[in-house]
Amino acid sequence: MTWHVPPELLVDYDTGRLDPARVMAVEAHLARCSACRSAVPADEAWLDRNWNAVLEVVDSPRRNPVEWLFARLGLPEHRARLLAATPALRWSWLTATVAVLAFAVLAAHLAEGGWPMMAFLLVAPVLPVLAVATAYGPQVDPMHEITATTPTAGPGLVLWRAATVLVVSLGLGTVASMFLPPVGWLALAWLLPALCLCLGSLALATVLPLQVAAGGLVTAWLVAVVALLDRSGDPYPAPAVRHLFEPVAQSGFLVAAVCAAAVLIMRRRRLDVGEPR
Repeated sequence: MTWHVPPELLVDYDTGRLDPARVMAVEAHLARCSACRSAVPADEAWLDRNWNAVLEVVDSPRRNPVEWLFARLGLPEHRARLLAATPALRWSWLTATVAVLAFAVLAAHLAEGGWPMMAFLLVAPVLPVLAVATAYGPQVDPMHEITATTPTAGPGLVLWRAATVLVVSLGLGTVASMFLPPVGWLALAWLLPALCLCLGSLALATVLPLQVAAGGLVTAWLVAVVALLDRSGDPYPAPAVRHLFEPVAQSGFLVAAVCAAAVLIMRRRRLDVGEPR
């Protein structure tokens, strides 16, 4: 090698006065030139501190609260870590879910008429489906490239994450429904539609990408409910829409959920997780 880093440039590099572009150029040269590399004074204490910090992160990473909870529930460490990285279990998503449910409950208490209650019954079944749709995939997970290299990536991890976010979302919705005005069983009438939509999305994802399947069913649900709306002034949800949450419809949702679960079990290996092909 005929060119070496000028001494004054090495001094600027060592004291941190170079811009990022020059730092990268100098380090690229140092990686190939032992003579220039030996001219850079080594701070042994600094190297030891940084190496120990790297080892601490790699060998003993700190568990976040979600990962700690999964581990306490008995899940293996690798499974708990992969589930804790689920996009729909991050604080931003959970905070948004809680906020939407809280506003729906507050509106049901403060506003007159059946529309606030209808808003809750509309929103509550949709949130778990959106959580399932954002549980896995390159479009929604910034860490997907790393996750996809794990042995459990693919349909298996999708089902694990979907089950986890489904339980969390249904739990949050159930807690929110406890604070609704006294409307009897109607407060929990959204549970079976939510379960049906989630299982239906996963079953349909054996044919279509998961996000497309979930988006299609959510759109179909909203269109169906909006199409049934009327403005009769009923103090509870409009009668035509309320039929969606009565025992006959609930039985239909249960049967549909069982059928979707059966399809998912039989075709689980064909689950389209939205990976580039």
